[in-house]
Amino acid sequence: ILLVLVGALLAYASMRPDTLHVERSVVINAPAARVFALIDDFHQWSAWSPYEHRDPAMHKTYSGAPQGKGAVYEWDGNREVGQGRMEITETAQPSRITIKLDFVKPFEGHNVAQFLLAAHGDTTEVTWAMDGPTPFVGKAIGIFLNMDNMIGGDFATGLASLKALAER
Repeated sequence: ILLVLVGALLAYASMRPDTLHVERSVVINAPAARVFALIDDFHQWSAWSPYEHRDPAMHKTYSGAPQGKGAVYEWDGNREVGQGRMEITETAQPSRITIKLDFVKPFEGHNVAQFLLAAHGDTTEVTWAMDGPTPFVGKAIGIFLNMDNMIGGDFATGLASLKALAER
């Protein structure tokens, strides 16, 4: 019975999607240029990113361009934040920022994050999205943990902090 149950779980995991997509949006009462500047500069992320507050002792390194395309942010922290690297690969001011996101620990992962900003008069709709492949291990973990809820909750928290900061 145990072998059948494990086999069924593995078969179910193999049928799960090969890609991950997580997306959250918020409307911010601030011009797109102000919001864009807070995202396009990794030095500004400590004021709004939900991951920055999970490990106050996290080691951070900035390199490459000071902001925009070519800016690099590397981190190494506790088990909650892990270790990884982000690089801004594309910007279209003030409407889009694309980031190559590589996780080293606790699990290796290679994703693309994107911030899309749509100006509507004096407000800006900001969408934070992440896409990437889901290897078999990720599919199996996804049976027990809803990655959209976990990561999406972090995105919603970060967007709320970004909103509060931009609206000051």
